[in-house]
Amino acid sequence: MKPYISTAEPAGSAPALARIVPFALYLVFIFIADVLSRMGYGAQETRWLYGVKILAVSAALALYWRHYAELAWQGMRASMLAASAAVGVAVFVLWISLDAGWMQIGSAAGFDPRAANGAMNWPLVALRMAGAALVVPVMEELFWRSFLLRWLHSPDFLAVRAAAVSLKALVITVVLFGFEHNLWLAGMVAGLAYGLLYMRSGNLWTAIVAHGVTNGVLGAWIVVTGNWHYW
Repeated sequence: MKPYISTAEPAGSAPALARIVPFALYLVFIFIADVLSRMGYGAQETRWLYGVKILAVSAALALYWRHYAELAWQGMRASMLAASAAVGVAVFVLWISLDAGWMQIGSAAGFDPRAANGAMNWPLVALRMAGAALVVPVMEELFWRSFLLRWLHSPDFLAVRAAAVSLKALVITVVLFGFEHNLWLAGMVAGLAYGLLYMRSGNLWTAIVAHGVTNGVLGAWIVVTGNWHYW
């Protein structure tokens, strides 16, 4: 009889860390921004920190890229691509609608890219849009859906098929994803939508595309309407 050899990937393993570290870096910069705010630095004075945060997260993703087998392009049918984009737009609509006082935790500092004279700082707008629509969706979907959703189902998360994930694991990630955001209810709706997309398709890119569309459309809406607190 052959001895049993576990293939489980503990949270401290390289595949797990590859999905945790970029997300953890993102949280560290949120903490730094909060500390600077408590020290008296205004949101306008710390806008530069966003670029450093996105650069650090991008560097971490590049460093661990070889561990992301699920990001190898599998191809997406036109119908699936359209469905992902539609989900992304639907989440955007709900995101700006589910903003009643009881649906929020605290208040968001926001990100205002305008100069002191009111002129738009377009490089800052481009930086924020690129970070929110291109980098954040990859980083968050790798952590929340690829890693945590499957890891809660089984420590051997790399062997877990998306469609086989338990309802318990889905609910936990939806709740935690919601409370990661100031708009907690909107966050839960988004987490549920992205999670179900991934579980139904088995392709992480569906969730990434939907997440990217949500953030991209939200960013464009913010710039047009001036609702900077949504950033």
